[in-house]
Amino acid sequence: MSVQDKVIEIIADQLGVSAGEVTPDKTFDELGADSLAVVELVMAFEDEFDVEVEESQASELKTVKAAIDFLNGLTS
Repeated sequence: MSVQDKVIEIIADQLGVSAGEVTPDKTFDELGADSLAVVELVMAFEDEFDVEVEESQASELKTVKAAIDFLNGLTS
């Protein structure tokens, strides 16, 4: 499974939306995530990809594409 597919799966599961709604251009806000939900998403990314995301880095993750690109950079 690609990083993009896994990120979309995590976001859909965490936010209770369908994977079809989770497109790279969507912001977490558009998908119904409040600030606590975004923190939980980042923790889920850390667990799934075995990485550590600094708070300053996490605050930059506003869109699905930003999360995918960031995690691709950490895991490649």
